[in-house]
Amino acid sequence: LRAAGLSSQCLIFTHVPPPHPTIRPGFPVPVNTNNPGVRKAARFGVYRYNNSSNDLFLFKESQIKKAMVQIVRGLKYMLHVEIKRTVCEKRDHSSLDSCQFQRKKTLQLVCVRLLWGAQELCYFEVWITPWTQKVHILVAHCHQDLAP
Repeated sequence: LRAAGLSSQCLIFTHVPPPHPTIRPGFPVPVNTNNPGVRKAARFGVYRYNNSSNDLFLFKESQIKKAMVQIVRGLKYMLHVEIKRTVCEKRDHSSLDSCQFQRKKTLQLVCVRLLWGAQELCYFEVWITPWTQKVHILVAHCHQDLAP
């Protein structure tokens, strides 16, 4: 009799609703674009871009337009990032933090072609597993922003 009463009490608590009906474990959720983890992930995406581009100059993130994060054996960041060409040449690689963005006037002096490639819009998916200190760039797609 006692066991039956205990099991019926347990049945009452078998279904616990999530704290918020729109948030589900494992689903991507929006995150503030100024979040330090978001900024770090964006920088890793930019490193990938710089390592794979043939441009003479380094690019740097100028604006993180949208950010989402998903908890999957670490943190998977999904980012829409605007990147711009800096005055730093790849061969003189220094910290991106000290690289200033090129201005239109500077671009015209370098080459007319650079005017068209001065800004890129990128989508990065960056998976960070803090306990292993590993970063994987899952997706890095960029295209030129031809808007004036």
